[in-house]
Amino acid sequence: MYFMAVSCDSLMPIIRLVRDGLIPLIQIGVPIILIVLGTIDLGKAVIASKEDEIKNAQKMLVKRAIYAVAIFFVATIVTLVFSLFASTGDDKLTNESQSWVTCWDKP
Repeated sequence: MYFMAVSCDSLMPIIRLVRDGLIPLIQIGVPIILIVLGTIDLGKAVIASKEDEIKNAQKMLVKRAIYAVAIFFVATIVTLVFSLFASTGDDKLTNESQSWVTCWDKP
């Protein structure tokens, strides 16, 4: 099945929104929010001076830090996987994939 080619110019507003807006927001903003929330929870537990709450808050802070690092690298991993798929396949798929990569990399 062959798909109709769409010009890069018609997709550029959407590509720019995703590439320059959503991905950096997710890649930078979400980890910062997770770390700040974990720090606030730990601060509340320390102020309460309850040993069990402090241990639970520490565990949650470590989990949130791990989630933050994972979320930070998701965009890089997804881009790498799509680049690998773009470089494989038969001629028709490779040409379509190359056009997608060309649109994505276009400034």
